Amino acid sequence: MADAVRLAARARRRTAPNPWVGCVLVRDGAVVGAGATEPPGGPHAEAVALAVAGEAARGATAYVTLEPCSHHGRTPPCADALVDAGVRRVVVALSDPDPRVAGEGIARLRAEGIAVDLGVGADAVAQQLAPYLHHRRTGSAFCLAKTALSVDGRTAAADGSSQWITGPAARADAHGLRADSQAVVVGSGTALADRPALTVRDADPLPEHPPLRVLLDARGRVPAEGPLFDAAAPTMVITTERAPVVATDAWRAAGAKVETVPDADGKVDLRHALATLGAHGVLQALVEGGAALHGALLAAGLVDRLTVYVGAALLGAQGKPGLDWPGPASIADAPRLRLVGTAVLGDDVRLDYVRLDDARAPLTVGGP
Repeated sequence: MADAVRLAARARRRTAPNPWVGCVLVRDGAVVGAGATEPPGGPHAEAVALAVAGEAARGATAYVTLEPCSHHGRTPPCADALVDAGVRRVVVALSDPDPRVAGEGIARLRAEGIAVDLGVGADAVAQQLAPYLHHRRTGSAFCLAKTALSVDGRTAAADGSSQWITGPAARADAHGLRADSQAVVVGSGTALADRPALTVRDADPLPEHPPLRVLLDARGRVPAEGPLFDAAAPTMVITTERAPVVATDAWRAAGAKVETVPDADGKVDLRHALATLGAHGVLQALVEGGAALHGALLAAGLVDRLTVYVGAALLGAQGKPGLDWPGPASIADAPRLRLVGTAVLGDDVRLDYVRLDDARAPLTVGGP
């Protein structure tokens, strides 16, 4: 199963909106076939492994990170393929919450007399597939909020400058987060101040498709020009009815897709924004907005994972705060986070957190 998890990790950047799955076939103590999910429309992990194994699959045990599908989509059901190949036993890490599967794949295998073991490696796979599982259970994109802070908790100097709080290793690592995501999100303030491109550069491998660049702009503040509206990647603007028609028409004329969500006190309703991204097949949305956007997401309880890069710099009391939100009146009411991963990146540090009540398994940064 550990081998299957590693195979799945290598496929992550090419499979969305499908899950990244690995499969290993073992017969008489030897691996006879292995594979991972191909891009949408291509074979799933089980089909790849079975094609490698050929006749050696008969009587083998299949180790697969997610329940084999049981429905006809762009590819035939994987459960049927395992049955037809004569596999004797299937070891599955997790059942698939997709309503088209939801236990039916396991039931199909067992109905054909194939032994099925469920739960082997479940913690590792639940961590690996957290964005997919969240998307299938809620319909919304998994929200990964990323920020970079100085050692004294500032995200910019007194004059607003923030390049570069972190060094090259941390910045390259952050591009890996972009490559693992299907959307990169900023607010209008960040778009106006930094004019970001939001493209993936320092990542190997690069994703199958560049992530969607998403601008949250409730009032039409950001003009339809600059790096966000070039041809390097697709762009979506999520706005409200407050945005003037001249702004929405200009965004569309620049090639951006425009979606309107409810207004929330003059801002984009963030819950609806994540649901909109989920409806467009975004499994993980990496939010690189400023302190206000991150604070609003935290206050609304919408952050599924918080990644903090701590740069080896000191910006002082006049620096800009990293997370701008009201916060609790007392330490007793402070939300508690669980540290699930760390990494040293040159002189900088990466810290990964989930909410203390989050049941997902810990993350091993740099692991499979």
